[in-house]
Amino acid sequence: MAQLLNKPTDQRITLSGTWEHFKSIQQGFENTPGAKLSYYEGTIEILMPGEDHEFSSRVIHYLVTTFLLKKGIQFKMTGSKTQEKEGAVSAQADESYCLGSSKPIPDLSIEIIFTSGGINKLAKYQALGVPEVWFWQDGSLTLHHLRDRGYEGIERSELPGLEQLDIELLKRCILIAETDLSQAVQTFQQNI
Repeated sequence: MAQLLNKPTDQRITLSGTWEHFKSIQQGFENTPGAKLSYYEGTIEILMPGEDHEFSSRVIHYLVTTFLLKKGIQFKMTGSKTQEKEGAVSAQADESYCLGSSKPIPDLSIEIIFTSGGINKLAKYQALGVPEVWFWQDGSLTLHHLRDRGYEGIERSELPGLEQLDIELLKRCILIAETDLSQAVQTFQQNI
């Protein structure tokens, strides 16, 4: 039990700086696996995800990928690839997907939030033009679809193919995975 209490947690640093400052920091982190960097409107964020963060990310990745494969939906997993608009914004989602063909900006970005940031990250994704963003935070999954005036909260995905995904089943299986990954995967596979 003592091991569970000592699991590494997310470490987040936020700095003010220019795009050039950000690019310099980004270059310095090139050989630091797992580090996620972002920039928007003069704010630089450096995140070193902890064990719970990474576990949740992998569970969601596995379940969403399983769904896409089972439904025969063509996709490309783009993970935490850097999404950028030069000089303006840079973000690295925990998971991301292009549906259909590969694109410079993925159709779906998924963020795991354990420390802070949450919905405030939507401005970055809006600047990038990511059609849909999902957040897993405090045992809840929220979905946001980009409209003309910004993101709107939605109950189901509006992306082609993913609109078939039962979001309540996905949420339930993510929660089950916190104590029994095998049961979560079996439950999900039996119900999609």
